[in-house]
Amino acid sequence: MGKTEQTVAELMLEQLTLFGVKRIYGVVGDATIGLIDALAKQDEIQYIAVKHESTAAFMASAEAKLTGGLGVCTATMGPGAANLLNGLGDAYADRAPVLAITGQAPTDKIGTEYQQYVDQQELMSPFATYSANLASPDATIALLQKAARTSLGQRVVSHISVPKDIFMKPATGKPRALPEVIEGPAIFTKESLKKATEIMKTAKRPMILAGSGATSVTEELEKLADLWGAGILVSLGGKGLFDESSKYILQGIGEGGNPHASELFKQADVVLLAGTTWWPEGYVPTDARIIQIDRQFDKFVKDIPTELGISGKTEEVLPFLTESLQGFSRSEDWVARCLEVKDKWAAQNEKEGSTKGFPVHPARIIRALDRTVAADAILALDTGDNTVWTNRIFRQKEQSVLFSGYWRTMGFGLPAAMVAKLAKPEKQVVAIVGDGGLQMVLADLLTATRYKLNITVVVLNNESLQMERDKIQAENKKEVGVDLTNPDFVKLAEACGWQGFRAESDTELESLLEQALNTNAPTLVDISTAQVFFPETE
Repeated sequence: MGKTEQTVAELMLEQLTLFGVKRIYGVVGDATIGLIDALAKQDEIQYIAVKHESTAAFMASAEAKLTGGLGVCTATMGPGAANLLNGLGDAYADRAPVLAITGQAPTDKIGTEYQQYVDQQELMSPFATYSANLASPDATIALLQKAARTSLGQRVVSHISVPKDIFMKPATGKPRALPEVIEGPAIFTKESLKKATEIMKTAKRPMILAGSGATSVTEELEKLADLWGAGILVSLGGKGLFDESSKYILQGIGEGGNPHASELFKQADVVLLAGTTWWPEGYVPTDARIIQIDRQFDKFVKDIPTELGISGKTEEVLPFLTESLQGFSRSEDWVARCLEVKDKWAAQNEKEGSTKGFPVHPARIIRALDRTVAADAILALDTGDNTVWTNRIFRQKEQSVLFSGYWRTMGFGLPAAMVAKLAKPEKQVVAIVGDGGLQMVLADLLTATRYKLNITVVVLNNESLQMERDKIQAENKKEVGVDLTNPDFVKLAEACGWQGFRAESDTELESLLEQALNTNAPTLVDISTAQVFFPETE
Protein backbone atom coordinates (compact mmCIF):
# COMPACT_ATOMS: atom_id res chain seq x y z
CA MET A 1 0.00 0.00 0.00
CA GLY A 2 1.20 3.53 -0.73
CA LYS A 3 1.78 6.22 1.86
CA THR A 4 -1.42 7.69 3.27
CA GLU A 5 -2.00 11.27 2.20
CA GLN A 6 -0.92 13.76 4.87
CA THR A 7 -3.70 15.59 6.70
CA VAL A 8 -3.78 19.24 7.68
CA ALA A 9 -3.36 18.25 11.34
CA GLU A 10 -0.28 16.18 10.50
CA LEU A 11 1.19 19.04 8.49
CA MET A 12 0.54 21.42 11.41
CA LEU A 13 2.49 19.17 13.78
CA GLU A 14 5.34 18.88 11.32
CA GLN A 15 5.46 22.67 11.07
CA LEU A 16 5.28 23.14 14.86
CA THR A 17 8.17 20.69 15.27
CA LEU A 18 10.27 22.93 13.02
CA PHE A 19 9.35 25.83 15.31
CA GLY A 20 10.96 23.89 18.20
CA VAL A 21 7.69 22.93 19.90
CA LYS A 22 8.19 19.93 22.20
CA ARG A 23 4.83 19.80 23.97
CA ILE A 24 1.19 20.74 23.40
CA TYR A 25 -1.10 21.09 26.42
CA GLY A 26 -4.80 20.46 26.14
CA VAL A 27 -8.05 18.61 26.74
CA VAL A 28 -9.44 16.28 24.07
CA GLY A 29 -12.64 17.45 22.39
CA ASP A 30 -14.87 16.52 19.46
CA ALA A 31 -13.80 19.43 17.23
CA THR A 32 -10.09 18.52 17.58
CA ILE A 33 -10.34 14.78 16.85
CA GLY A 34 -8.25 15.21 13.70
CA LEU A 35 -5.47 16.91 15.68
CA ILE A 36 -5.61 14.29 18.44
CA ASP A 37 -5.35 11.52 15.83
CA ALA A 38 -2.26 13.20 14.33
CA LEU A 39 -0.67 13.66 17.76
CA ALA A 40 -1.21 9.98 18.54
CA LYS A 41 0.59 8.92 15.34
CA GLN A 42 3.85 10.77 15.97
CA ASP A 43 6.41 11.14 18.76
CA GLU A 44 8.13 14.47 18.01
CA ILE A 45 5.63 16.49 20.05
CA GLN A 46 4.33 15.21 23.38
CA TYR A 47 0.65 15.76 24.07
CA ILE A 48 0.11 16.63 27.75
CA ALA A 49 -3.50 15.85 28.64
CA VAL A 50 -4.69 18.03 31.52
CA LYS A 51 -7.97 18.15 33.43
CA HIS A 52 -9.09 21.66 32.52
CA GLU A 53 -8.29 23.90 29.58
CA SER A 54 -7.26 26.81 31.82
CA THR A 55 -4.45 24.58 33.10
CA ALA A 56 -3.40 23.90 29.50
CA ALA A 57 -3.12 27.63 28.80
CA PHE A 58 -1.34 28.27 32.12
CA MET A 59 1.19 25.60 31.17
CA ALA A 60 1.75 27.06 27.71
CA SER A 61 2.26 30.49 29.24
CA ALA A 62 4.63 29.17 31.92
CA GLU A 63 6.68 27.29 29.33
CA ALA A 64 7.02 30.40 27.19
CA LYS A 65 8.11 32.42 30.24
CA LEU A 66 10.61 29.79 31.31
CA THR A 67 12.17 28.94 27.95
CA GLY A 68 11.48 31.95 25.73
CA GLY A 69 10.16 29.53 23.10
CA LEU A 70 6.66 29.14 21.71
CA GLY A 71 4.17 27.68 24.21
CA VAL A 72 1.27 25.83 22.58
CA CYS A 73 -2.13 24.85 23.98
CA THR A 74 -5.21 23.39 22.36
CA ALA A 75 -8.91 23.01 23.10
CA THR A 76 -12.14 22.14 21.40
CA MET A 77 -14.64 24.76 20.23
CA GLY A 78 -17.02 26.73 22.44
CA PRO A 79 -16.55 25.98 26.15
CA GLY A 80 -13.11 24.47 25.56
CA ALA A 81 -11.87 27.61 23.82
CA ALA A 82 -13.52 29.81 26.46
CA ASN A 83 -11.77 27.90 29.24
CA LEU A 84 -8.38 28.78 27.72
CA LEU A 85 -8.96 32.48 28.23
CA ASN A 86 -7.65 32.81 31.78
CA GLY A 87 -4.29 31.29 30.90
CA LEU A 88 -4.11 33.27 27.66
CA GLY A 89 -4.79 36.39 29.72
CA ASP A 90 -1.71 35.54 31.78
CA ALA A 91 0.42 35.15 28.64
CA TYR A 92 -0.97 38.40 27.21
CA ALA A 93 -0.29 40.38 30.38
CA ASP A 94 3.23 39.00 30.92
CA ARG A 95 4.33 39.08 27.27
CA ALA A 96 4.72 35.31 26.85
CA PRO A 97 4.77 33.96 23.26
CA VAL A 98 1.87 31.51 23.18
CA LEU A 99 -0.09 29.91 20.33
CA ALA A 100 -3.60 28.59 21.00
CA ILE A 101 -5.06 26.12 18.49
CA THR A 102 -8.79 25.57 18.87
CA GLY A 103 -11.24 23.38 17.05
CA GLN A 104 -14.18 25.05 15.34
CA ALA A 105 -17.51 24.00 13.87
CA PRO A 106 -17.36 22.22 10.50
CA THR A 107 -17.04 24.68 7.62
CA ASP A 108 -20.69 24.27 6.57
CA LYS A 109 -21.88 25.11 10.11
CA ILE A 110 -19.83 28.24 10.80
CA GLY A 111 -22.10 31.19 11.56
CA THR A 112 -25.13 29.00 12.24
CA GLU A 113 -26.79 28.01 15.50
CA TYR A 114 -24.64 24.88 15.59
CA GLN A 115 -23.95 23.52 19.06
CA GLN A 116 -21.01 25.19 20.85
CA TYR A 117 -20.40 27.57 17.94
CA VAL A 118 -19.04 31.00 18.78
CA ASP A 119 -17.01 33.47 16.75
CA GLN A 120 -13.64 32.53 18.22
CA GLN A 121 -11.79 35.43 16.63
CA GLU A 122 -14.09 37.74 18.55
CA LEU A 123 -13.74 35.58 21.67
CA MET A 124 -9.94 35.78 21.61
CA SER A 125 -9.68 39.42 20.56
CA PRO A 126 -8.82 40.91 23.99
CA PHE A 127 -5.74 38.69 24.28
CA ALA A 128 -4.61 37.54 20.83
CA THR A 129 -2.58 39.96 18.73
CA TYR A 130 -3.14 37.64 15.76
CA SER A 131 -6.20 35.42 15.40
CA ALA A 132 -7.37 33.68 12.23
CA ASN A 133 -9.68 30.89 11.13
CA LEU A 134 -8.09 28.31 8.83
CA ALA A 135 -10.57 28.34 5.95
CA SER A 136 -8.54 26.28 3.48
CA PRO A 137 -5.90 23.53 3.73
CA ASP A 138 -3.81 25.61 1.32
CA ALA A 139 -3.36 28.31 3.98
CA THR A 140 -2.05 25.99 6.74
CA ILE A 141 1.64 26.90 6.55
CA ALA A 142 1.03 30.60 5.92
CA LEU A 143 -1.18 30.92 9.02
CA LEU A 144 1.19 28.99 11.26
CA GLN A 145 4.16 31.01 10.02
CA LYS A 146 2.37 34.28 10.70
CA ALA A 147 1.20 33.11 14.12
CA ALA A 148 4.67 31.94 15.20
CA ARG A 149 6.44 35.03 13.87
CA THR A 150 3.94 37.29 15.58
CA SER A 151 4.13 35.49 18.93
CA LEU A 152 7.91 35.11 19.01
CA GLY A 153 8.71 38.44 17.41
CA GLN A 154 6.44 40.53 19.60
CA ARG A 155 6.13 38.20 22.61
CA VAL A 156 2.36 38.02 22.36
CA VAL A 157 -0.52 35.54 22.05
CA SER A 158 -1.58 34.17 18.67
CA HIS A 159 -4.59 31.99 17.91
CA ILE A 160 -5.71 29.77 15.06
CA SER A 161 -9.13 28.15 14.95
CA VAL A 162 -9.52 25.14 12.67
CA PRO A 163 -12.89 23.75 11.55
CA LYS A 164 -13.29 20.10 12.50
CA ASP A 165 -13.38 18.89 8.90
CA ILE A 166 -10.35 20.94 7.86
CA PHE A 167 -8.11 19.13 10.37
CA MET A 168 -8.74 15.88 8.47
CA LYS A 169 -8.54 17.15 4.89
CA PRO A 170 -5.57 16.35 2.64
CA ALA A 171 -2.80 18.86 3.23
CA THR A 172 -0.93 21.00 0.78
CA GLY A 173 2.21 23.02 1.41
CA LYS A 174 5.64 22.29 2.77
CA PRO A 175 6.65 23.15 6.34
CA ARG A 176 9.61 25.45 6.79
CA ALA A 177 11.57 26.65 9.75
CA LEU A 178 11.41 30.25 10.83
CA PRO A 179 14.25 32.23 9.31
CA GLU A 180 17.44 32.20 11.33
CA VAL A 181 17.98 35.77 12.45
CA ILE A 182 21.53 37.03 12.74
CA GLU A 183 21.47 40.07 14.93
CA GLY A 184 23.95 42.68 13.88
CA PRO A 185 26.46 44.29 16.21
CA ALA A 186 25.13 46.71 18.78
CA ILE A 187 24.11 49.98 17.22
CA PHE A 188 24.91 51.70 20.48
CA THR A 189 27.98 53.85 21.06
CA LYS A 190 29.03 56.21 23.82
CA GLU A 191 27.93 59.03 21.53
CA SER A 192 24.48 57.57 20.77
CA LEU A 193 23.90 57.08 24.50
CA LYS A 194 25.19 60.53 25.39
CA LYS A 195 21.71 61.76 26.43
CA ALA A 196 21.38 58.81 28.82
CA THR A 197 24.75 59.39 30.46
CA GLU A 198 24.12 63.13 30.70
CA ILE A 199 20.94 62.39 32.68
CA MET A 200 22.74 59.79 34.83
CA LYS A 201 25.53 62.27 35.67
CA THR A 202 22.98 64.66 37.19
CA ALA A 203 22.12 62.04 39.82
CA LYS A 204 22.68 62.67 43.49
CA ARG A 205 20.31 59.87 44.54
CA PRO A 206 20.41 57.21 41.77
CA MET A 207 18.59 53.88 41.82
CA ILE A 208 18.48 50.85 39.52
CA LEU A 209 15.30 48.77 39.13
CA ALA A 210 16.06 45.44 37.44
CA GLY A 211 13.86 42.63 36.15
CA SER A 212 14.00 39.36 34.26
CA GLY A 213 15.22 41.15 31.12
CA ALA A 214 18.53 41.77 32.92
CA THR A 215 19.27 38.07 33.43
CA SER A 216 22.60 38.10 31.60
CA VAL A 217 23.97 41.36 33.00
CA THR A 218 23.94 41.03 36.77
CA GLU A 219 27.69 41.56 37.11
CA GLU A 220 27.55 44.59 34.83
CA LEU A 221 24.67 46.04 36.87
CA GLU A 222 26.61 45.52 40.10
CA LYS A 223 29.63 47.25 38.53
CA LEU A 224 27.42 50.13 37.37
CA ALA A 225 25.77 50.41 40.80
CA ASP A 226 29.19 50.67 42.46
CA LEU A 227 30.40 53.32 40.01
CA TRP A 228 27.17 55.33 40.04
CA GLY A 229 26.53 54.92 43.76
CA ALA A 230 23.11 53.36 43.24
CA GLY A 231 21.04 50.85 45.15
CA ILE A 232 19.57 47.96 43.15
CA LEU A 233 15.91 47.04 43.56
CA VAL A 234 14.30 44.12 41.74
CA SER A 235 10.86 43.22 40.46
CA LEU A 236 9.59 39.77 41.42
CA GLY A 237 10.80 38.55 38.00
CA GLY A 238 14.30 39.68 38.95
CA LYS A 239 14.20 37.94 42.33
CA GLY A 240 16.82 35.32 41.50
CA LEU A 241 19.18 37.52 39.49
CA PHE A 242 21.31 38.67 42.39
CA ASP A 243 22.53 36.81 45.44
CA GLU A 244 21.05 38.51 48.49
CA SER A 245 24.59 39.06 49.81
CA SER A 246 25.41 41.33 46.82
CA LYS A 247 26.52 44.69 48.24
CA TYR A 248 24.01 47.00 46.58
CA ILE A 249 20.98 44.72 46.31
CA LEU A 250 18.11 46.09 48.42
CA GLN A 251 15.70 43.27 47.47
CA GLY A 252 12.24 43.80 46.02
CA ILE A 253 10.03 46.82 45.68
CA GLY A 254 6.26 46.98 45.80
CA GLU A 255 3.93 44.87 47.89
CA GLY A 256 6.08 42.22 49.54
CA GLY A 257 9.36 43.96 48.85
CA ASN A 258 11.81 45.55 51.27
CA PRO A 259 9.51 47.74 53.41
CA HIS A 260 12.32 50.22 54.12
CA ALA A 261 13.30 50.62 50.48
CA SER A 262 10.10 52.37 49.42
CA GLU A 263 10.76 55.63 51.26
CA LEU A 264 14.34 55.60 50.02
CA PHE A 265 13.23 54.90 46.44
CA LYS A 266 10.75 57.77 46.55
CA GLN A 267 13.70 60.12 47.13
CA ALA A 268 15.61 58.96 44.05
CA ASP A 269 16.31 61.66 41.48
CA VAL A 270 17.40 59.41 38.57
CA VAL A 271 16.19 55.83 38.01
CA LEU A 272 17.50 53.30 35.49
CA LEU A 273 15.01 50.56 34.58
CA ALA A 274 16.89 47.54 33.25
CA GLY A 275 14.81 44.78 31.69
CA THR A 276 11.61 45.47 33.59
CA THR A 277 8.28 47.23 33.12
CA TRP A 278 7.46 47.04 36.83
CA TRP A 279 6.55 50.44 38.26
CA PRO A 280 4.37 49.91 41.35
CA GLU A 281 2.29 52.97 42.10
CA GLY A 282 2.70 54.15 45.67
CA TYR A 283 6.23 52.79 46.01
CA VAL A 284 8.01 54.90 43.39
CA PRO A 285 9.42 58.42 43.09
CA THR A 286 7.18 61.05 41.52
CA ASP A 287 9.83 63.53 40.36
CA ALA A 288 12.72 61.30 39.26
CA ARG A 289 14.17 61.34 35.75
CA ILE A 290 13.62 57.85 34.37
CA ILE A 291 15.70 55.99 31.79
CA GLN A 292 14.19 52.72 30.61
CA ILE A 293 16.02 50.01 28.66
CA ASP A 294 13.73 47.46 27.07
CA ARG A 295 14.08 45.36 23.95
CA GLN A 296 10.38 45.78 23.21
CA PHE A 297 10.19 49.40 24.32
CA ASP A 298 8.55 50.52 21.10
CA LYS A 299 5.87 47.80 21.31
CA PHE A 300 4.99 47.75 25.01
CA VAL A 301 4.75 51.01 26.87
CA LYS A 302 3.49 50.60 30.41
CA ASP A 303 2.28 53.62 32.35
CA ILE A 304 5.76 54.71 33.45
CA PRO A 305 6.75 58.41 33.26
CA THR A 306 9.87 57.57 31.26
CA GLU A 307 11.95 60.50 30.06
CA LEU A 308 14.34 58.51 27.88
CA GLY A 309 13.56 55.10 26.42
CA ILE A 310 16.34 52.95 24.99
CA SER A 311 15.03 50.24 22.66
CA GLY A 312 17.53 47.41 22.79
CA LYS A 313 19.12 44.62 24.77
CA THR A 314 20.24 45.55 28.26
CA GLU A 315 23.50 43.69 27.74
CA GLU A 316 24.32 45.84 24.70
CA VAL A 317 23.59 49.12 26.47
CA LEU A 318 25.12 48.76 29.94
CA PRO A 319 28.82 48.52 29.01
CA PHE A 320 28.63 51.92 27.27
CA LEU A 321 26.85 53.49 30.25
CA THR A 322 29.44 52.08 32.63
CA GLU A 323 32.30 53.30 30.45
CA SER A 324 30.83 56.79 30.17
CA LEU A 325 30.44 57.06 33.94
CA GLN A 326 34.11 56.37 34.68
CA GLY A 327 35.31 59.03 37.09
CA PHE A 328 31.76 59.93 38.19
CA SER A 329 31.74 61.50 41.65
CA ARG A 330 29.10 59.46 43.43
CA SER A 331 27.31 60.60 46.57
CA GLU A 332 28.84 58.68 49.47
CA ASP A 333 26.01 59.87 51.70
CA TRP A 334 23.44 58.25 49.36
CA VAL A 335 25.49 55.05 49.18
CA ALA A 336 25.59 54.97 52.98
CA ARG A 337 21.81 55.40 53.14
CA CYS A 338 21.33 52.53 50.66
CA LEU A 339 23.59 50.25 52.69
CA GLU A 340 21.80 51.28 55.89
CA VAL A 341 18.45 50.28 54.39
CA LYS A 342 19.95 46.97 53.24
CA ASP A 343 21.31 46.18 56.71
CA LYS A 344 18.15 47.33 58.50
CA TRP A 345 15.97 45.07 56.34
CA ALA A 346 18.36 42.12 56.63
CA ALA A 347 18.05 42.26 60.44
CA GLN A 348 14.26 42.62 60.34
CA ASN A 349 13.98 39.89 57.70
CA GLU A 350 15.93 37.50 59.91
CA LYS A 351 13.73 38.35 62.88
CA GLU A 352 10.46 37.88 60.96
CA GLY A 353 11.67 34.61 59.49
CA SER A 354 12.38 33.31 62.99
CA THR A 355 8.85 33.93 64.31
CA LYS A 356 7.77 31.01 66.49
CA GLY A 357 4.36 29.46 66.91
CA PHE A 358 1.78 27.07 65.50
CA PRO A 359 -0.14 27.47 63.22
CA VAL A 360 3.07 28.61 61.57
CA HIS A 361 3.73 32.25 60.70
CA PRO A 362 4.01 32.58 56.89
CA ALA A 363 7.42 34.29 57.24
CA ARG A 364 8.71 31.24 59.13
CA ILE A 365 7.54 28.97 56.30
CA ILE A 366 9.35 31.04 53.67
CA ARG A 367 12.50 31.08 55.82
CA ALA A 368 12.39 27.28 56.03
CA LEU A 369 12.08 27.17 52.25
CA ASP A 370 15.05 29.43 51.56
CA ARG A 371 17.12 27.23 53.90
CA THR A 372 16.19 23.99 52.15
CA VAL A 373 15.51 24.46 48.44
CA ALA A 374 18.38 24.01 45.99
CA ALA A 375 20.37 27.11 45.05
CA ASP A 376 19.33 26.68 41.40
CA ALA A 377 15.77 25.48 42.01
CA ILE A 378 12.78 26.73 40.03
CA LEU A 379 10.08 28.24 42.23
CA ALA A 380 6.52 28.35 40.90
CA LEU A 381 4.36 30.83 42.79
CA ASP A 382 0.62 30.95 42.95
CA THR A 383 -1.07 34.33 43.40
CA GLY A 384 -2.08 35.41 46.88
CA ASP A 385 -0.52 35.85 50.30
CA ASN A 386 2.08 33.21 49.42
CA THR A 387 3.37 35.54 46.67
CA VAL A 388 3.94 38.60 48.83
CA TRP A 389 5.43 36.64 51.74
CA THR A 390 7.83 34.91 49.35
CA ASN A 391 8.80 38.25 47.83
CA ARG A 392 9.29 39.73 51.30
CA ILE A 393 11.19 36.97 53.10
CA PHE A 394 12.83 34.59 50.62
CA ARG A 395 16.59 35.19 50.48
CA GLN A 396 17.43 34.19 46.94
CA LYS A 397 20.57 32.63 45.55
CA GLU A 398 20.27 31.64 41.88
CA GLN A 399 16.70 30.34 41.91
CA SER A 400 14.42 31.31 39.04
CA VAL A 401 10.81 32.26 39.73
CA LEU A 402 7.67 31.60 37.66
CA PHE A 403 4.62 33.68 38.58
CA SER A 404 1.59 35.46 37.19
CA GLY A 405 2.90 39.02 37.09
CA TYR A 406 0.33 41.44 35.70
CA TRP A 407 -2.64 39.07 35.30
CA ARG A 408 -2.23 37.81 38.87
CA THR A 409 -4.44 34.79 38.51
CA MET A 410 -4.94 32.21 41.19
CA GLY A 411 -4.29 28.65 40.10
CA PHE A 412 -0.99 29.37 38.31
CA GLY A 413 1.44 27.68 40.72
CA LEU A 414 0.75 23.97 40.15
CA PRO A 415 0.59 24.18 36.31
CA ALA A 416 3.81 26.26 36.25
CA ALA A 417 5.60 23.73 38.45
CA MET A 418 4.58 20.86 36.17
CA VAL A 419 5.87 22.74 33.13
CA ALA A 420 9.16 23.50 34.85
CA LYS A 421 9.73 19.81 35.51
CA LEU A 422 8.79 18.84 31.95
CA ALA A 423 11.05 21.47 30.41
CA LYS A 424 13.92 21.24 32.94
CA PRO A 425 13.75 17.71 34.39
CA GLU A 426 17.20 18.06 35.96
CA LYS A 427 16.05 20.97 38.18
CA GLN A 428 14.46 20.83 41.60
CA VAL A 429 10.97 22.35 41.26
CA VAL A 430 8.97 23.74 44.17
CA ALA A 431 5.49 25.25 43.98
CA ILE A 432 4.59 27.67 46.78
CA VAL A 433 0.80 27.92 46.84
CA GLY A 434 -2.05 29.05 49.01
CA ASP A 435 -4.93 26.74 49.83
CA GLY A 436 -7.31 28.91 47.78
CA GLY A 437 -5.14 28.95 44.67
CA LEU A 438 -4.47 25.22 44.79
CA GLN A 439 -8.17 24.39 45.05
CA MET A 440 -8.78 26.06 41.69
CA VAL A 441 -6.65 23.39 39.96
CA LEU A 442 -6.91 20.41 42.32
CA ALA A 443 -7.90 18.00 39.57
CA ASP A 444 -4.53 18.53 37.90
CA LEU A 445 -2.70 16.90 40.79
CA LEU A 446 -3.50 13.84 38.68
CA THR A 447 -1.64 15.34 35.71
CA ALA A 448 1.58 15.32 37.74
CA THR A 449 0.84 11.70 38.69
CA ARG A 450 0.13 10.72 35.09
CA TYR A 451 3.42 12.11 33.80
CA LYS A 452 5.48 11.13 36.88
CA LEU A 453 6.54 14.69 37.61
CA ASN A 454 8.77 14.90 40.66
CA ILE A 455 7.67 18.27 42.02
CA THR A 456 7.07 19.50 45.56
CA VAL A 457 3.97 21.57 46.33
CA VAL A 458 4.07 23.50 49.61
CA VAL A 459 0.59 24.58 50.74
CA LEU A 460 0.24 27.58 53.04
CA ASN A 461 -3.01 26.37 54.57
CA ASN A 462 -4.67 29.18 56.52
CA GLU A 463 -8.24 28.17 55.58
CA SER A 464 -8.94 31.58 54.06
CA LEU A 465 -8.43 33.88 51.12
CA GLN A 466 -6.08 35.84 53.36
CA MET A 467 -5.06 38.57 50.91
CA GLU A 468 -8.70 39.43 50.26
CA ARG A 469 -9.47 39.30 53.99
CA ASP A 470 -6.60 41.73 54.63
CA LYS A 471 -7.81 44.14 51.96
CA ILE A 472 -11.37 44.06 53.28
CA GLN A 473 -10.03 44.75 56.76
CA ALA A 474 -7.78 47.57 55.50
CA GLU A 475 -10.84 49.27 53.99
CA ASN A 476 -12.87 48.65 57.15
CA LYS A 477 -15.53 46.69 55.29
CA LYS A 478 -17.53 43.61 56.27
CA GLU A 479 -16.43 40.25 54.89
CA VAL A 480 -18.20 37.22 53.49
CA GLY A 481 -16.87 34.37 51.40
CA VAL A 482 -13.23 34.57 52.49
CA ASP A 483 -13.30 31.50 54.74
CA LEU A 484 -12.42 28.31 52.88
CA THR A 485 -13.82 24.82 53.25
CA ASN A 486 -10.67 22.78 52.80
CA PRO A 487 -10.18 19.08 52.22
CA ASP A 488 -7.53 17.07 54.01
CA PHE A 489 -4.80 17.96 51.51
CA VAL A 490 -2.55 15.08 52.57
CA LYS A 491 -5.26 12.46 52.10
CA LEU A 492 -6.29 14.06 48.84
CA ALA A 493 -2.70 14.08 47.55
CA GLU A 494 -2.26 10.44 48.54
CA ALA A 495 -5.52 9.53 46.80
CA CYS A 496 -4.03 11.10 43.64
CA GLY A 497 -0.85 9.01 43.93
CA TRP A 498 1.29 11.68 45.59
CA GLN A 499 3.37 11.47 48.77
CA GLY A 500 1.79 13.66 51.45
CA PHE A 501 3.47 15.36 54.42
CA ARG A 502 1.95 17.43 57.20
CA ALA A 503 3.79 19.82 59.51
CA GLU A 504 2.92 19.26 63.15
CA SER A 505 5.06 22.09 64.55
CA ASP A 506 7.18 25.06 63.45
CA THR A 507 10.39 23.41 64.65
CA GLU A 508 10.25 20.50 62.21
CA LEU A 509 9.72 22.50 59.01
CA GLU A 510 13.26 22.19 57.65
CA SER A 511 13.50 18.46 58.23
CA LEU A 512 10.03 17.89 56.78
CA LEU A 513 10.82 19.95 53.68
CA GLU A 514 14.15 18.16 53.22
CA GLN A 515 12.29 14.84 53.33
CA ALA A 516 9.73 16.02 50.78
CA LEU A 517 12.36 17.53 48.47
CA ASN A 518 14.34 14.30 48.51
CA THR A 519 11.34 12.09 47.68
CA ASN A 520 11.43 10.89 44.08
CA ALA A 521 7.70 11.41 43.44
CA PRO A 522 5.18 14.23 43.40
CA THR A 523 5.01 15.46 47.00
CA LEU A 524 2.67 17.80 48.83
CA VAL A 525 3.52 19.47 52.14
CA ASP A 526 0.51 20.78 54.06
CA ILE A 527 1.48 23.49 56.58
CA SER A 528 -1.13 24.88 58.95
CA THR A 529 -0.52 28.61 58.51
CA ALA A 530 -1.39 31.47 60.84
CA GLN A 531 -3.86 34.05 59.55
CA VAL A 532 -1.48 37.01 59.66
CA PHE A 533 -2.34 40.47 58.35
CA PHE A 534 0.26 41.30 55.71
CA PRO A 535 2.06 44.46 56.93
CA GLU A 536 1.83 46.53 53.74
CA THR A 537 -1.77 45.78 52.76
CA GLU A 538 -3.62 48.82 51.42
